[in-house]
Amino acid sequence: MQRIAQIPGVGLLTATAAIATMEEASAFKSGREFCAWLGLVPKQNGIGGKVHLGSISKRGDTYLRTLSIHDARSVLDQAKEPGPCLDGLKVRRPANVVVVAPAAKMARTIWAVTAKEQSYQRGYESVRPSAAVQAV
Repeated sequence: MQRIAQIPGVGLLTATAAIATMEEASAFKSGREFCAWLGLVPKQNGIGGKVHLGSISKRGDTYLRTLSIHDARSVLDQAKEPGPCLDGLKVRRPANVVVVAPAAKMARTIWAVTAKEQSYQRGYESVRPSAAVQAV
């Protein structure tokens, strides 16, 4: 719980709720699967290889999803420079949709910190096995 609380924007309520709800991070294959379980990813429909993304699914744990969205909203309100990605998103999408993107990123970070049992490191980039093979 203390490792999760180090993530910027994640408070004690969110950290304890994540640990209590998730129980074991190994139950999820990836951070995206954890986000989908929380209901922070769009619904997907597709035929013939073409995927259509719908609205945010809102499935999963309502309490933890609500806490993470409120955390992301507070981070966006207090950020001095949110970044070019979020600035572009603010122009194209409604405000509530923009808030879900950092909430999903926080959820993926929570999963990674819990699954790998490492403390949070700002700017950490993992090396993918396929990228390491291509570099050689």
